Amino acid sequence: IQEGNIGLMQAANRFDPERDIRFSTYATWWIRSCIQDYVLRNWSIVRTGTTAAQKSLFFNFRRLRAKIEGNQEKEGLNNKDRKKIAKELGVKVKEVEAMEGRLAANDQSLNGFVGEDGNAERLDFLVDENQDPEKTVIGMKDSQARSKWLSDALSKLTDREQKIIKERHLTYDGVTLEKLGNDLGVSKERVRQLEQRAMMKLKTTLQKETPDVRNFFLEE
Repeated sequence: IQEGNIGLMQAANRFDPERDIRFSTYATWWIRSCIQDYVLRNWSIVRTGTTAAQKSLFFNFRRLRAKIEGNQEKEGLNNKDRKKIAKELGVKVKEVEAMEGRLAANDQSLNGFVGEDGNAERLDFLVDENQDPEKTVIGMKDSQARSKWLSDALSKLTDREQKIIKERHLTYDGVTLEKLGNDLGVSKERVRQLEQRAMMKLKTTLQKETPDVRNFFLEE
């Protein structure tokens, strides 16, 4: 009732007597609009009907669903039914599907009691799958340290050895021996030999300079 009164007052403020329209007709639109906005705002804690088409879907979905179910003497909608509703209301099928699910569910408080004894809240059963913040920070520091160790070790290699290691092991796909051979003007067997030698150099450097991370980066 209060929302209807607000709509009536807005109609009174905005009404232009010079226009060829009855005040009752004009006021009816504003009253209905305010009431519908109130229903939308308070239907769920999740915002519903952000566009004109979605608002139309919200207020007409149940009527159209009941009409379809009545004509077909069945409960529930199939994809053909949803497409029909979407076409009639000028929305996408996925919007019809989303509204169907939203209207079928009710908001539940996380502080609501559950269980046989009613001593536990829904919030108690929510699991945070994110990593512990402390472990996240440690992991970031470890990653930065590894990058520095590897960068220092790579600097001990020749330019050709660095190219082979980077393109073979530090890129997403990894370049083939044959392609590297063509780029360097040597056979792929020679690239393999250079790669093995460079890997041994890296391993030796890492073991020498970072004994706590022995064999951490590389596999034979």
